[in-house]
Amino acid sequence: MAVVLVLRARGLGDLLTAVPALRALRRARPHDHLVLAAPQRLKPIVDLITSVDELTPTADARSLRWEGEPPELAVNLHSGGAEGIVELARTSPGRILTYRHPGVPEVGGPEWQPEMHEVDRWCHLLETDGMNADRRNLGLVPPVSTTSHRDCVVVHAGAGAAARQWPADRFAAVVAHLLVTGREVVLTGDEFDRPAALEIAARAGLPQRQVLAGKQNLIELAATVAEAGLMVCGDTGVAHLATAFGTRTVVLFGPTSPSRGGPPPHLLGRHAVLWSGRIGEPDGDLPDPGLLEITTGQVIEAVDGQLHRRALASAATERRRAGFRRVG
Repeated sequence: MAVVLVLRARGLGDLLTAVPALRALRRARPHDHLVLAAPQRLKPIVDLITSVDELTPTADARSLRWEGEPPELAVNLHSGGAEGIVELARTSPGRILTYRHPGVPEVGGPEWQPEMHEVDRWCHLLETDGMNADRRNLGLVPPVSTTSHRDCVVVHAGAGAAARQWPADRFAAVVAHLLVTGREVVLTGDEFDRPAALEIAARAGLPQRQVLAGKQNLIELAATVAEAGLMVCGDTGVAHLATAFGTRTVVLFGPTSPSRGGPPPHLLGRHAVLWSGRIGEPDGDLPDPGLLEITTGQVIEAVDGQLHRRALASAATERRRAGFRRVG
């Protein structure tokens, strides 16, 4: 059995934008053994993709350690840099499918296009090799929730860098508004996000039991997002989880444009994207000025709009079901 080794040693959101490409590989090579080099912490989500045969734990590109037989095909879904190509070449593959890089001129491939949406980028790479890829194939089967918060509003205040961190007092104002309107709210995040989540809860008057940040593993977080009525968050991996489960969102972008990593255009009806239009340094140590231009009022308006649209859609679904029952 031929081995296909895929490198995507990045974060949660990066993995989820590569799902259509991974599924295209599976369809194109149904009898091969598909191995994904990615962080071990993402294995619960990799299992939900149902297109990968094996995960080889890899924290980043330079941590790739391959002890199996040389792969017939190595696929670089990691980045536009040279490191992914170099590390995959060390596995002695039959060939490498990658975007080309001037630092590794002996390995060919299509030209890297920096402004391309992440989903399009990896689908396009496979298409240059003759594999058909469906950019809409982003969905995941929701995991079973052990503690249900069905139809709640999930507020995820964490971000991978300070530049993408909308202020806690503004999140608190949004949460307070939701509580006044009678919505159940939970705050999610990892252990590093818990202090900020507790601050938001205290400011908004949200009971501490509703602070799930730091208390859930990844699959529990995924289940919470999947059953939520709405998610409010910044440009972070959980936004992509919401996209994968069909959960409505309000996503605050900055300093990166949503055209590169936001909800794909065909899904924008379910996702409200807020962005000032200013591009900055995504890994900066201070909140991006463009992100700070997004006001509390704008977020509340977007939240109310999404909840209203969801209510209309639910009512329409119920009318159709009632019609089916009468006909039966």
